[in-house]
Amino acid sequence: MRASLPFLFTLLLHGCLACSGESMEADPNPPPAPPVPEGARVIDFEAAVVDSPPEGFTFAKTGSGDQGQWVVVGADSAPSGRHTLSQSSADPTGSRFPLAIYEGFTGRDVDVSVRFMPVFGEVDQAGGLVWRYRDPDHYYLVRANALEDNVVLYKVENGKRTDLPVKGAGRTYGVKQKVPGKSWSELRVTARGNLFTVSFNGKQLFQVEDSTFQEAGKVGLWTKADSVTQFDDLRIAGLDASGR
Repeated sequence: MRASLPFLFTLLLHGCLACSGESMEADPNPPPAPPVPEGARVIDFEAAVVDSPPEGFTFAKTGSGDQGQWVVVGADSAPSGRHTLSQSSADPTGSRFPLAIYEGFTGRDVDVSVRFMPVFGEVDQAGGLVWRYRDPDHYYLVRANALEDNVVLYKVENGKRTDLPVKGAGRTYGVKQKVPGKSWSELRVTARGNLFTVSFNGKQLFQVEDSTFQEAGKVGLWTKADSVTQFDDLRIAGLDASGR
């Protein structure tokens, strides 16, 4: 049986989209994000000293360039309270990925979210969440970018960042999603086994399946290149017995 022209056009378009590495469009009517687990710990930086790195975090970097400058700043626009955590180095090195890793929790299956605000960046304006972190060269990452208006999930293995395809959508580069600059948004990931569910501002965006990193690890925050980004209300909940 000969395939219809509309079917062939759709198939060709999907193939070109996958080959080009473009993001797919977000669902215009996404489902709500899962309920917040009870007992989640929230790090709001209110007790931290302004102009100093926050206690309970270690700081690292994937790639080259400046190590990053993570300090607590006063912010009248903070989602809660008056303090936020800022990555303030504007080193434009494209392969520079500063990390702020929370030392107070280790887990495999986790529910992690953060509020973030892109403040500046000519190369990138990005903020991200890290989980199952082993070291600066091995972890999972989901990030939102205000210059590209998309949300993408990656694995970082041996220091190499590889985007992972959206479940049920073929080979895509994450999902197109409006990410406002100089405005607060919420990014969230729920990791259960090999399945990762990404939500943005309370709506589920997409899911990814991957089995590269199976062991428990730490969680943290991430930026790229010259992204000056503020973070607040880092929320962490363990979903399995390994969380502590």
